Amino acid sequence: MKKYTNTGNKDTRSGFGAGLTELGKTNENVVALCADLIGSLKMDDFKANHPERFFQVGIAEANMIGMAAGMTIGGKIPYTGTFANFSTGRVYDQIRQAVAYSDKNVKICASHAGLTLGEDGATHQILEDIGLMKMLPGMTVINTCDYNQTKAATIAIAEHHGPVYLRFGRPSVPNFTPENGEFVIGKAVMLNEGTDVTIVATGHLVWEALVAAEALEAKGISAEVINIHTIKPLDEEAILKSVAKTGCVVTAEEHNVLGGLGESVARTLAANNPAPQEFVAVNDSFGESGTPAQLMDKYKLNNEAIVAAVEKVIKRK
Repeated sequence: MKKYTNTGNKDTRSGFGAGLTELGKTNENVVALCADLIGSLKMDDFKANHPERFFQVGIAEANMIGMAAGMTIGGKIPYTGTFANFSTGRVYDQIRQAVAYSDKNVKICASHAGLTLGEDGATHQILEDIGLMKMLPGMTVINTCDYNQTKAATIAIAEHHGPVYLRFGRPSVPNFTPENGEFVIGKAVMLNEGTDVTIVATGHLVWEALVAAEALEAKGISAEVINIHTIKPLDEEAILKSVAKTGCVVTAEEHNVLGGLGESVARTLAANNPAPQEFVAVNDSFGESGTPAQLMDKYKLNNEAIVAAVEKVIKRK
């Protein structure tokens, strides 16, 4: 199988900050709004270099979304920044009415998503955000896997007209995708070709899927690994083509098993080519306080869980 090198652990939120910095230099229509979390969202550089295009709205997320929607009318491309929980659950009405329904060109950028927010606990660890966002008509939903891909996605969504939900995280994770690589919205990335099982992963679980694939290879199981960075629109063609070859699939995500990537894949298979599927995700529960590593282990969001799911799904073929 193809080997991937971790060039050094980096947090994906810093990839967002780097992308926003680049956009500040190249696209004068890009403006940034933050709900009192400039350092956490790595928006410091944009603020320092473009103060006239930066808006600190304070702990007033609903107001931030309304301001962003209004700014699009004048041709601006607003990037809003706060934690994923506050980017979605706290302001769902404003996003639905002022952004999605009105097809406003707002980029909702959400850090500290999922369990890997860590010690802040269940009140801050949103595991429902992908489901909330993907159900909104016209909303593009992106969940990146490492620093490089987050930076590339941040830059790419400026050229996409329409509302976008960009999800990334707090902890340092392996950085393994190409530096300055092309990011194509809605296009899956084939990381490893295989014949026995398809592993479809998103976000922090992509690296875990690659580690799992190596372990499976040692067991004589050939795993095809696909990086789904765009959950909506989903690259159904890539998934169906792969599963037609392997005959079964495992989906892996740092999200509730209800409403996330796994359900989108299951719907695609049910409508086109039904096949056995296993889900690696949080089993319909809230999180808790702990280190990211502790939580990923406890809630079985790691390479060991992916290997176990693969072994189970292959028996169902």
